Amino acid sequence: MKLLVKFNLVFLLLFLLGIGGSYYVTRDMLQRNAREEIAETARLLMTNALAVRSYTQNQIKPLLETQMKYTFLAQSVPAFSATEVLKDLSKQYPEYSYKEAMLNPTNPRDRAVDWEADLIGRFRTGGAPGELFGERDTPTGKSLYFARPMKIADPACLLCHSTVEIAPRTMVEKYGPANGFGWNLNDIVGVQLVSVPTAVPQARAERALNTFMVSLASVLVGIAVVLNLVLWWMFIRPVTRISALADRVSLGELDASDLNVRSGDEIQTLAESLARMRKSMVQALQLLGG
Repeated sequence: MKLLVKFNLVFLLLFLLGIGGSYYVTRDMLQRNAREEIAETARLLMTNALAVRSYTQNQIKPLLETQMKYTFLAQSVPAFSATEVLKDLSKQYPEYSYKEAMLNPTNPRDRAVDWEADLIGRFRTGGAPGELFGERDTPTGKSLYFARPMKIADPACLLCHSTVEIAPRTMVEKYGPANGFGWNLNDIVGVQLVSVPTAVPQARAERALNTFMVSLASVLVGIAVVLNLVLWWMFIRPVTRISALADRVSLGELDASDLNVRSGDEIQTLAESLARMRKSMVQALQLLGG
């Protein structure tokens, strides 16, 4: 087996080991980064929802107080406004869904399902920090969720949600007296939730991984080509010439011309040693013949 072939076999083995190791390490890192990116985007969406709630509570609701005496306007409710704004925003980011899930909501669409109620329970009992980021199984596959507790910190909320008697008449007429009451100050009544399928971070990670692996493989192939050229020019070519000369000398061609190698390394030393050996053999044969 030729020296260049052996070198390429060793390089191919190292190439495969390097590609395999890089794939597993990079894939795990990119998956984590994609999840963290989604968590940051979810935080941004929640911050936007909180800003909408604050704007509705402090600026929109006071403007509608007169109309609310005759007709209940859901647009005056901070939770409704935040949900509607985030619904429009989801048109730009369809993979994200937003919900303000509550145990006892005024609007039935906000009622928490089982797993959302479990999250509310964890926040209520102190079994969770100020926010939760996790993964759950859904009928369509795994999904990531980001949750924050909804705590009654503003006494103004109790004007609509403490008792039926003090709640706006128009609100009771629209939604009925059965839901959305009995709230108390500092109660955790629900959670803000942003959900996204795990397919989204996985797809992002896979795209980045494919780009990286193709780039890495291209670089390694380029290095292999360059190394082959360098190896052939600096080592294989002169060694092949020295080997051919040594073969000729061993067959008795003592008049073969010496190789002029000026590499300044062991190959030059080998060529010079071969030249000295040929001259020594010529001198020895002349002495024997004389």
